[in-house]
Amino acid sequence: MTGDFRFCPQCATPLQWLAREEDGGPKERLRCPACEWTHWNNPTPVLAAVVEMIDREGRILLARNAAWSGRMFALITGFMEAGETPQDGIAREVLEETAVAVESVNLIGVYDFQRMNQVIIAYHVAARGEIRLSPELAEYKLFAPQDLRCWPAGTGYALADWLRSRGHQPQFMELPPRP
Repeated sequence: MTGDFRFCPQCATPLQWLAREEDGGPKERLRCPACEWTHWNNPTPVLAAVVEMIDREGRILLARNAAWSGRMFALITGFMEAGETPQDGIAREVLEETAVAVESVNLIGVYDFQRMNQVIIAYHVAARGEIRLSPELAEYKLFAPQDLRCWPAGTGYALADWLRSRGHQPQFMELPPRP
């Protein structure tokens, strides 16, 4: 994935796939042939939360993004803001998107999501309060941990690891083929 980079942001020359010597040898990247600017295309860190509602018998909150066409429910996710830690960032995202009060944040793990050129930093978030969704989310469901079904992609693997840490054997759903 190279984003929408077609022109150099410094000099507006069309970018080209050019090989240059880097630490491990020659590497082909989108580069500017005029000023040598390089589009590194580094993965974006994304924060994700397995939100355990401690005032709702430990049920797990999954939500459906308003931009999604299907009925897929997933973890609460978002991007860090400049100047905040990942832990502060996921606590902020959970509060912004669901209005629940975060009581604790604990790392589950870090997951590769190459299809979106992302690295997912997943947390278990214990929270309580009345759930009020932001416009970014269309609806939510609460699940008992044993009723959760994981999906075979980045945040689904984080959910599976969290379930294992709680003594549950994760069950994976099958996703339809991508068009």
